[in-house]
Amino acid sequence: MDVLDAALDAALDAALDAALAGGAAILPLYGRPLPVDHKADDSPLTQADTAAHRAIVGRLEATGLPVLSEEGDPEGADRRDWRRFWCVDPLDGTKEFVKGAATSPITSGEFTVNVALIEDGAPVLGVVHVPVHGVTYYAAGGAAWKRTGGAEPVPISTRRAPEGSLTVVASRDHAGAEVDAILARVEADGRAVEAASMGSSLKFCLVAEGQADFYPRTVPTFEWDTAAAQAVVEAAGGGVATRDGARLAYNKSDLRNPSVFCWGDSALDWRRWLADS
Repeated sequence: MDVLDAALDAALDAALDAALAGGAAILPLYGRPLPVDHKADDSPLTQADTAAHRAIVGRLEATGLPVLSEEGDPEGADRRDWRRFWCVDPLDGTKEFVKGAATSPITSGEFTVNVALIEDGAPVLGVVHVPVHGVTYYAAGGAAWKRTGGAEPVPISTRRAPEGSLTVVASRDHAGAEVDAILARVEADGRAVEAASMGSSLKFCLVAEGQADFYPRTVPTFEWDTAAAQAVVEAAGGGVATRDGARLAYNKSDLRNPSVFCWGDSALDWRRWLADS
C-alpha cells in the first residue's frame, strides 16, 4: 500500500482496530432473537448497536479526538469547534441484523461497522467493516483497499461506466419512488439498467470496487451513515455529492444529509437524470 504520513497511518490503525472491535462485539449477538427498541425517528435499536458503540468508543477515546456516534448523544454534542473528529455508525443496517434473527437460514449479513475521520468538514479516512463476512474496506491518503479475512489487502478502484448499460445500486429498504423514476430516465437515455440491491454502506463500496456505477439515495441519511463509505469511494476514484453536485460535507448544523448521489466514473453525467436538472 502507499506510504502514509505518520499521523494518518496511526489514525488508520486506530480506526481499523475500533471497527474490528465493534464487529467482534456484534457477532456473538447475530442470529439470536434480541429485543428491538425504537428511537425517536422510529429507527431500530438493539443490544448489538450499543455493544458495538461501547467497543468502538473505548478504542477511539485513546486518540484524544472527540467521537460523534449514532448511539452516543449526537444531537447534544457541542461540535462548533470540532475541526477533527471521529464519525461512527456502530451498526449500519440494523434492519438487516434484525432479519438475521427472524429468518432461517439467516440473512446475508449485509450490515457494517463504519468509522471515519473528519477534518475540516471532509472525510479523510474511512473503514467499512462487514463482520459476518470478515471483509473490510478502508481508505486513507488517497488510496483504497479491500481486505478479506487474514489475506493481504488489495487495492480497489472505480470503473469506467459502460456505454450501453449502467449498474445502479439501490437500498433494499429505502429506495423509493424517486429512485424508480431516475432508473426510468436512465433507460430512456438509451442505457440498459442492471439494478443491484444491497443493504447498509456496502452500496457505496460496490461503486468503490468497480462492481456498480451509480448509487442514488434520495431518502434522508445522517452523517454517520455516509462518512466512512464516502472516504472509500473518493479514494477509489469516485465521488459523493448532493443534488447540486457539491461534495457531501460534514459537521453541518443539521446532521441529516440531503439527497446523496454516488458515482464511480467522473465522466458520468448523472445530474441529467434528476427531475429538477
